[in-house]
Parts: sequence; C-alpha cells; structure tokens
Amino acid sequence: VQLVESGGGSVQSGGSLRLSCVASGFTFKDYTIGWFRQAPGKEREGVSLISITDGGLHYADSVKGRFTISSDNAKNTVYLQMNSLKPDDTAVYYCAAAWRGSTWAFLAYEYDHWGQGTQVTVSS
Repeated sequence: VQLVESGGGSVQSGGSLRLSCVASGFTFKDYTIGWFRQAPGKEREGVSLISITDGGLHYADSVKGRFTISSDNAKNTVYLQMNSLKPDDTAVYYCAAAWRGSTWAFLAYEYDHWGQGTQVTVSS
C-alpha cells in the first residue's frame, strides 16, 4: 500500500497550489481519501475528504469556499485544489486512506494508510 503526495511548495498569500495523492496497492473504490495537515506546534487536523465509493465530500470550515477536492478514479489519484491561500494554511499536508471511511467527519482513527506528506508554505 502506498500513498504519494506531490504539489506542495511556497506561494504568497492569495496564491494557489494543487496537491496530488496517488494511491496504489489497494482497491481504490472501497476507500475514503482524506487530506490532513499539521503545522509546527499544532495538532493534525482534517482538511477535506472524498469517498471514492459514493462521492461524498467534506471540508473543514477553515477551507470551505477556498479548497476543492476531486478524484480521478482511472488514475487512482485525489487532488486538492487550494485557492486564496493564507499564511495559516502553512503546514505539512498528508493524504490518507480509510476503508469505507466516514464522510461526515475527520475520524483519524479510521485511516490505516498515510503518505509521507508535502510541505505547503504561504508567505504574507
């Protein structure tokens, strides 16, 4: 099982980035893929998730209207389009996979597989 994130980088406030998460080694359609982030000195928090099974979506309040999650099931890939980035979005972003994971909340204990993370830095 492998999850590989890419697309992180450094941008100025108001800029955009698109993160990608490529999954392999498991039956993609049976999973919920979530994006989480962790900033220095802060706890990990859920950002967005998508159920590959039924298309359900969920966003943290802090990113609603700015971030969009999507999937390309043919490529076993989930994207996180991040617009109007703010310095508070600075963190390491991780994608994770949960078998038939919940789509109404970020229940970290459901996620069995995690990627290595990609750094996002937003400067003011």
